[in-house]
Amino acid sequence: MKIAIVCYPTYGGSGVVATELGHALSMRGHEIHFITYKQPVRLDTLNQNIHFHEVFVPEYDLFHYQPYELALSSRIVDVVKAHKIDVLHVHYAIPHAYAAYMSKMMLKDVGISLPIVTTLHGTDITLVGSHPFYRSAVTFSINNSDYVTSVSKSLKDDTESLFDINKSIDVIPNFIDVKKHAHLDRPCHRESVAENKEKVITHISNFRPLKRVKDVVKVFEIVQRDIPSKLLMVGEGPERIKAQRYVKKHNLSDKVLFLGKSNEINELLCYSDIFLLPSEKESFGLVALEAMIHKVPVISSNAGGLSEVNINGESGYLSPVGDVKEMAKNAIKILKDENEFNRLKEGAFRRAKTFDISNIIPKYELIYKKALGGSI
Repeated sequence: MKIAIVCYPTYGGSGVVATELGHALSMRGHEIHFITYKQPVRLDTLNQNIHFHEVFVPEYDLFHYQPYELALSSRIVDVVKAHKIDVLHVHYAIPHAYAAYMSKMMLKDVGISLPIVTTLHGTDITLVGSHPFYRSAVTFSINNSDYVTSVSKSLKDDTESLFDINKSIDVIPNFIDVKKHAHLDRPCHRESVAENKEKVITHISNFRPLKRVKDVVKVFEIVQRDIPSKLLMVGEGPERIKAQRYVKKHNLSDKVLFLGKSNEINELLCYSDIFLLPSEKESFGLVALEAMIHKVPVISSNAGGLSEVNINGESGYLSPVGDVKEMAKNAIKILKDENEFNRLKEGAFRRAKTFDISNIIPKYELIYKKALGGSI
């Protein structure tokens, strides 16, 4: 199949998933065309089955905001015509599914049929999409897609409760490439971040309010009173300054390392004993899955799709949003009991393997075939 993929070319979960999906599909013989305003961060353009088409948005003084959706829909039309694309897969309802529909209508005018598959990732629904200004556009975009998928049942339920949806939504979870983590048993040089007897607790996010970054520090504050430990805070965002102020005020500066954005996520997770994710909202929790494939037990909230990834008592523990005392209690329990720690490590790894990319890609291929009327 010739598949065009539209996504955000960023480090965020949706961009990473879309890029990894395209790469995996290309390895199965499909011809993949990425259409976006910048080359996705993990895109391997040396692969002969992967092509990148940049969306250029000319700037005119007439426009206060440059019309990206217009430029995107025109670019989609050009790529579909030039490369005879079979199906268009867009990640995020707005603006991508909205632009996809406009492309579909333009192509219909010249006798070309373009099936649209829309994947919902979370922010497009729970934050941006639910805003009254965008609700009608999101509803229209979803209902006018040929097939719609969601990365978790929780997100599917949110979508169906927030919008007047007349399309069925298939749940296809995010995934991880287990083969890429075959080196997990390599030596791990923890001494660069912690002393021998210290435990390492890690948090990775975009440091936005919904991640409840201060809760991460509060949980650690309780844990370190009982167990010598270090906290690795990985990422950048608006809540970092507040977290740093809290750390300084509570004399934790020598125990908390703010590392900023990092490309060494595998190395940092290799150091880690526990991964903390106390989010207020989380449509899936891809970063928790990445921790689990490194055999790191996860202490998380039970928000959104997290309970579909992190199984309570098997791969880690779940707590209500904001319950820092229970999260700290669970962390201490794991770190104090070697048998419990080892049990959850293996449980996390076992759980993560069920999300291997080889189990998920065929589900997308089936959706594409259905969108094409089962003709390929």
